[in-house]
Amino acid sequence: MEIKDRILNHAQRLFMRNGIKSVSMDDIAADMAMSKKTLYKWFENKDQIVMAGITQHLHGVQGDCAVVAGKAANAVEEMLLLSKWADEQFADIHPSIFNDLKKYHPTAWDLFRAHKNTFILAQIIQNLRRGMAEGLFRPDLDVEVLARLNLAQIELAFDSELFPATQFSPLRVNRVFDEHFLLGVATLKGHKLINQYRQITEAE
Repeated sequence: MEIKDRILNHAQRLFMRNGIKSVSMDDIAADMAMSKKTLYKWFENKDQIVMAGITQHLHGVQGDCAVVAGKAANAVEEMLLLSKWADEQFADIHPSIFNDLKKYHPTAWDLFRAHKNTFILAQIIQNLRRGMAEGLFRPDLDVEVLARLNLAQIELAFDSELFPATQFSPLRVNRVFDEHFLLGVATLKGHKLINQYRQITEAE
């Protein structure tokens, strides 16, 4: 693996575990058993590492989402598979990650926000319309409003004032959000299919 990629992988792991603000260039060099001189040869500062890391991460997200969506037999399965994939993403993420990005690395934050407001929003809209066409989601949905609601939930799960990290993990909050959203948009046919996937027997 190229040295630059190794630096990004180590840095992203530290950021995810400890938050971005608390990780210094010294920490990244020490984690890699690398001299700071070598580290600075590849990246001038932490902001460059964050920017390169978020670019790499978002590129990977687009590929992952395409693979997951391609496996789904219907819109309900697609949403469940994407929720499971998101759970894996949130499992080891530090609660301060979005706040750190927004406050200390605005260029990288703008890149993430643009990705969220274009690619992710388009994925949600596509899924909702697919579900409506399949009779699994209600035909009267206001897709534009609901897609943006679902989008907002991503950051809301990391809102430390609403969901203090000492009481609520982002993983837990995101799971509740996803379940609530899916059940809210589903038709009776969709609910039955959801229960089949979740292996739940529910009284009529």
